[in-house]
Amino acid sequence: MIPKGTLLAFDFGLKRTGVAQGELEIGVAHPLGTLHAATREERLAAIERLVREWRPAALVVGLPLHPDGAEHEMTRAARNFAAALEKRFGLPVFLADERYTSALAESELAAQGAKGKHQADSLAAQIILQGFLDARRAA
Repeated sequence: MIPKGTLLAFDFGLKRTGVAQGELEIGVAHPLGTLHAATREERLAAIERLVREWRPAALVVGLPLHPDGAEHEMTRAARNFAAALEKRFGLPVFLADERYTSALAESELAAQGAKGKHQADSLAAQIILQGFLDARRAA
């Protein structure tokens, strides 16, 4: 069970990581931006700043899977990222299926006439978190 409060979500990537924030009570997610970090430690330091600012009750990490649900190299990288977050911050970390979220984010941005991978990353994180929140509400 997740305590009430703020959630931070991540669309993990090796070069960019999209970030979103949402509230369990309201059930609405918002994009926060994209982290650009050359190293694992730079990424974790940037996330530490976000954790201090937002004081989340839990974290959500998008889990990339093949369309058939099979795991691949990025799935393992996302699982390792989630484990590193849990170890560093001592917060519950939940994995959420992120299949098609990047494509959906890019499609939404194109429909709005917007471009940019960094916008797509944060929007994908929002879609991941909104799906997580919606699933909790439906349960």
